Amino acid sequence: MVRGRISRLSVRDVRFPTSLGGHGSDAMHTDPDYSAAYVVLETDAEDGLKGYGITFTLGKGTEVVVCAVNALAPHLLNKDLGDIVGDFRGFYRQLTSDGQLRWDPRKLVSCLDFRYITDVLTEEEAYEILQKGQVGKKEREEQMLAHGYPAYTTSCAWLGYSDATLKQLCSKALEDGWTRFKVKVGADLQDDIRRCRLIRNMIGPEKTLMMDANQRWDVPEAVEWMAKLAEFKPLWIEEPTSPDDILGHATISKALVPLGIGVATGEQCHNRVIFKQLLQAKALQFLQIDSCRLGSVNENLSVLLMAKKFDIPVCPHAGGVGLCELVQHLIIFDFVSVSASLKDRIWLHLLVPSYISTCARMCEYVDHLHEHFKYPVIIKKASYMPPKDAGYSTEMKEESVKKHQYPDGEVWEKLLAAQVN
Repeated sequence: MVRGRISRLSVRDVRFPTSLGGHGSDAMHTDPDYSAAYVVLETDAEDGLKGYGITFTLGKGTEVVVCAVNALAPHLLNKDLGDIVGDFRGFYRQLTSDGQLRWDPRKLVSCLDFRYITDVLTEEEAYEILQKGQVGKKEREEQMLAHGYPAYTTSCAWLGYSDATLKQLCSKALEDGWTRFKVKVGADLQDDIRRCRLIRNMIGPEKTLMMDANQRWDVPEAVEWMAKLAEFKPLWIEEPTSPDDILGHATISKALVPLGIGVATGEQCHNRVIFKQLLQAKALQFLQIDSCRLGSVNENLSVLLMAKKFDIPVCPHAGGVGLCELVQHLIIFDFVSVSASLKDRIWLHLLVPSYISTCARMCEYVDHLHEHFKYPVIIKKASYMPPKDAGYSTEMKEESVKKHQYPDGEVWEKLLAAQVN
């Protein structure tokens, strides 16, 4: 029984100067400072229960997110926790449908909002999926505890890294047992060809390589560019064009099938409706949820269920501060209770018989900023190990928050003073 009321909400602008090292750089975001609006909910519960949450940003504009959180605060303050848990769906709608702001399996289903998606997934269909997921659940839980959830690394090949840095990080990743690598592309074709050849030669033909353009191209340009990178055998091209262009993604997806290249997208999709349409249009072969982009855990769960119905593997985005900590919960839940599989469906076999058509599902991992979290993600043998602590692994160390709070934290006071001088 959940007891107590939400008595206080605080939100802080926390920024890490990752642009100084080129960490997180890609074709569209050349100098990101990984940042977050960090929210703490306090309650009047006797045990001092608190809740922690973040929304990932890239630096500038985090103050706008902070303002948005404060604008939504009246919907939470003095709310009884039992009332929230008793009607998660109603509470979710209240948060997302403010008239002026406007921006056991059965119990789980009651937490989801099926409005706008019942043409592809009804409440009863969702319940049936979760019921089927009960079969073998204990064995899958034991598998996760023993071996973890497969991951791939993006940390070796940010676009701003020199060739020497790329080689050094790639060599270290291979020594640590990584077998799946993602490289950023999209700014310059000849540079992409050189860097992709470098990393493919280092990891060998048997390792998995993915590419990420971060929305850089127009639709025809994406097809032409990827035709020239196909020799490096990428499993997918991620975000080849505008994340809002569903039909554009569908066109690219269809054009790349003969090359044996899938399309992955979703990290910028801001609601379940966009995912619904991407699935309906057959616009992607790999679906990438983002733990902060969608409206809470609840909306992410509705997307996991739609992906299961369409037989599309979920390979979450986790390139940002705290995203690995958050999304590990969602993807392990997907395996244990929804997809019940670590394999991809055979999506290219009929058109490209030589393609290795049974591809492992995997979750992105970036090796940055975990030291600032109280319960950091644990990676063993290139896999996410299930978190053992209660909660969403979101709580930051107070020392880190104070040092990186913008603009008056110690780190930013020094950096801003240096810019003035």
